[in-house]
Amino acid sequence: MSDYKRPDGMDDDLLEDIDEEEMYEILQEKKSEFRQKRDRKPNSKPKRPFPKWVFWLIAIFMFVNVSAVTLNYFSFAAIDFIKTSSKLLMDEDVQEYKESVAVIDIGNGRGTGFAFTDEGHIMTNAHVIDQRERLWVYISGEGPYHAEVEETYPEVDLAVIKVDDEEFSHLQLAEQTEFEKQEHFYFIGNPLRFSGIANEGTIIGWTSSSDIDHEILMLEAPVYHGNSGSPVINHDGEVIGVVYATRQSDEHGKVGLAIPIDAFHERYSK
Repeated sequence: MSDYKRPDGMDDDLLEDIDEEEMYEILQEKKSEFRQKRDRKPNSKPKRPFPKWVFWLIAIFMFVNVSAVTLNYFSFAAIDFIKTSSKLLMDEDVQEYKESVAVIDIGNGRGTGFAFTDEGHIMTNAHVIDQRERLWVYISGEGPYHAEVEETYPEVDLAVIKVDDEEFSHLQLAEQTEFEKQEHFYFIGNPLRFSGIANEGTIIGWTSSSDIDHEILMLEAPVYHGNSGSPVINHDGEVIGVVYATRQSDEHGKVGLAIPIDAFHERYSK
């Protein structure tokens, strides 16, 4: 749905951009073909009835193919995060964190954000909002709220948007990004058109990226499209980073990447 693409050689951003128009066009095309056959000329030669067994064979074939495509996209690992999220949301702390996580709807895609003040300030990635057709926020099961862009920091792929006259539960930002290798963390976002999915992972360590003007965090975690802007929450319940992309690592396979909260503190002033 979104025409936004990151330059070649950069990390894969996680803005949700699944196109639904192609499926609609196919259905319309099939409907048109059916009408043409139904409205054939009266003087045309009648055709023998279409065998029902052929119809069911085609139906089964189409079902199998659609199922294969669906499973290819929503891999078993992706389905598994639903189970993980259900378990994590039994935790009272995770339930509380979720209340501060937002869906960022830009019309041609969507991503994640989170409130970090009680005055309606929401942090997300700059790439989530820079191709927006609109800017709506859903949070704590409420919305849409209209939001305005307050600040953008494209050099570190961060942005602050503001919902006026609203107060939300908010997450606490760590003063700086501190961690130990393989330290556990939670993250909550809106992957693959699901909303409010909680998950967990471990921090591999620091790395760098050509498109980010700061060291970044490498994460061992199930990160998917739609997780852009998800908060990385440590054992103290503080946000130490913001998920923005994935990368294929020779050593670790597919990993998540996050902007450290230090990069935000260096730029943002209330």
